[in-house]
Amino acid sequence: MNIDLSDRVIIITGSSGGIGWAIAREVHASGARVVLHGTREEALREKVRELDADETSKRADWVSADLADPEAPARIIAKAVDTFGRLDGLVNNAGIFPRNNLTSITVDDFEHIFAVNARAPLFLCQGAAARFRAQKSPGSIVNIGSINAHCGQSDILAYSMSKGALQTMTRNLGDALGAEGIRVNQLNVGWTYTDTEHKVQLAEGRPENWLEQVPKVFAPSGSILRPEQIAPHAVFWLSDASWPINGQVYEVEQYPVIGRNKINEG
Repeated sequence: MNIDLSDRVIIITGSSGGIGWAIAREVHASGARVVLHGTREEALREKVRELDADETSKRADWVSADLADPEAPARIIAKAVDTFGRLDGLVNNAGIFPRNNLTSITVDDFEHIFAVNARAPLFLCQGAAARFRAQKSPGSIVNIGSINAHCGQSDILAYSMSKGALQTMTRNLGDALGAEGIRVNQLNVGWTYTDTEHKVQLAEGRPENWLEQVPKVFAPSGSILRPEQIAPHAVFWLSDASWPINGQVYEVEQYPVIGRNKINEG
């Protein structure tokens, strides 16, 4: 499907690498103007230069902000409006997933994870919806969740809880805002290979070639997901091709997530 996002302005949080960067490239290639977000300023500058390398006019910009800061959502929204004059879409991709369980979790850990993974997306949605209303135009929000929202690993307790909160927020806001032409949908993404995930696996003692050793039960296709396989799904939900579907949670995984039973293959 050839999707056209020409003349639209899209914010993608956590887009200096990984899934967010893949989405930013796909959105830009579909004709949109994009605002990248992250905390690594030089990486953001480089990504913007890469996106606009062959452009005759500026179609990409960046903003650095720590999503744990309550003021960050307003600054991110303002950057898009100040640079491009409007806002048409938001991808809440940024998130953190430190390891913790019921024994190790602390109050500070919990509050930091929820600030980044749940509070910031909520107030980015608030700011985006206010802008859509001011423009008297429809808008689309895509939240990047996780299959861990349904249960999750025992060692990512707070992360899994935060993605469960994001999932409920998506459904609630989709229901609340639909009559205004504002859509809020979510991609619950499965296990994906990124530079960050590679570092996590190495830190947990797995070998450099761990990706080649992933059991087929977790990767029926022969490999776990790649960011470039996820990005087209985000573009679809940002676009009119998915209109008027709203408040939905779509599982981006290569097997059924709910109720799967592979005990006979263990």
